[in-house]
Amino acid sequence: MPHKERRNMLIRICLALAVLLLPAAARAGSLPKGLVYLRDADPTIVQDIRYAGSHNFVGRPIKGYLAAECILSEAAAKALKAMQGKLAAKGLSLIVWDCYRPKRAVDDFLRWSRDPARTEMKAEFYPRTDKQSLFALGYLAVRSAHSRGSTVDLGIVPSSFSTPPTPAALPPLKPCTAPKGERFEDGTIDFGTGYDCLDVLGSTSNPRVGAVASANRQMLKAAMRDAGFRSYFREWWHFELANEPFNNGFDFEITASPLSEKPAR
Repeated sequence: MPHKERRNMLIRICLALAVLLLPAAARAGSLPKGLVYLRDADPTIVQDIRYAGSHNFVGRPIKGYLAAECILSEAAAKALKAMQGKLAAKGLSLIVWDCYRPKRAVDDFLRWSRDPARTEMKAEFYPRTDKQSLFALGYLAVRSAHSRGSTVDLGIVPSSFSTPPTPAALPPLKPCTAPKGERFEDGTIDFGTGYDCLDVLGSTSNPRVGAVASANRQMLKAAMRDAGFRSYFREWWHFELANEPFNNGFDFEITASPLSEKPAR
């Protein structure tokens, strides 16, 4: 065999071995056993993964989010698929904003909270809250349930809704506590605040959001309870699977699902 061909063959073999030796979660589209892409389980559920972009309380993509994908345990994804079927009969759909969250993302939040200079998104996401108190107040956690893969942040939108294209620039900041029609329009039915509104108005049973929003929050809470999830009183959008399969958190990066190039709806 000529020297050049032998060298090229050796290079191909080395590259193949390098891929095989990568941790499973590091390969694009590959997940630890027991976790799935929600897109694969139910492509009709709308995804607007905020931490993969800049429209979130930090104002930039969060570490570990290399793709705007929802990853969940098989049990959690199956429960959401069943709930989506019930909502579809009513002309509604789930929208998810965050699912599995790498530990490195949680650490990123912690570092950000300790930097008093970074308040670019305060006017929208925490207009009345001191960012250095977000962990102490329970809006953020040093060890997040999201890292175990069975916790999800979600809301409800009309079935006709689809996530708009990501804007080239951030939309004008409007307080998440403002009434629907005045705050950022995320497409949901009225829940009283925007997603990730780090404010007392985000508490599930806060009566000050009005009758319609209160009723919608209780409807979402009841539907998620029937699907096997428990709610978190400080955040109307946060739900944890009651019988979650994993006790420890993960820290692999979120990469694209093989189906992510296909339209979700």
